Amino acid sequence: MSTLLAIESVEKAKSLLNQQVGTSDWVIISQDSIDKFAIVSEDHQWIHVDPVRAKAESPFGGTIAHGFLTLSKMTQLAGTGTDVRLGAKTLINYGFNKIRFVSPVFSGARIRGHFVLAAFKEIEGGYELIWNVTVEVESGTKPAIVAEWLCRGYY
Repeated sequence: MSTLLAIESVEKAKSLLNQQVGTSDWVIISQDSIDKFAIVSEDHQWIHVDPVRAKAESPFGGTIAHGFLTLSKMTQLAGTGTDVRLGAKTLINYGFNKIRFVSPVFSGARIRGHFVLAAFKEIEGGYELIWNVTVEVESGTKPAIVAEWLCRGYY
């Protein structure tokens, strides 16, 4: 079960700056998801899609998820790791200021996101949130990803 603080007003958003406001539910990164992502992204590198070869030849001893697959899960993680109720009709991914792929995510691993509200600003017709996101790998010693993620809401 996720833990999170609701952002229900501009004042609340500003009061939560530089605080962790949520932790998502765990999400499994399956080999099936990795294989499907390889098809969509056209990245069929064996370290992702060939479990036999990856076990024998890779420095990781098995297949790992594409970094961009793990990154793409951030919206799913935000779905249970953030609770922004500011009345936006449209929410968009506005990009990233920083992304680091710190450690691999093995096939079958579970990940979850930790969300710190780094900045909030009102913009014409809406607002912008900047999240410092850490994607944790269960039983890992280092995060899979650390990122500074920009999201916008429009009324």
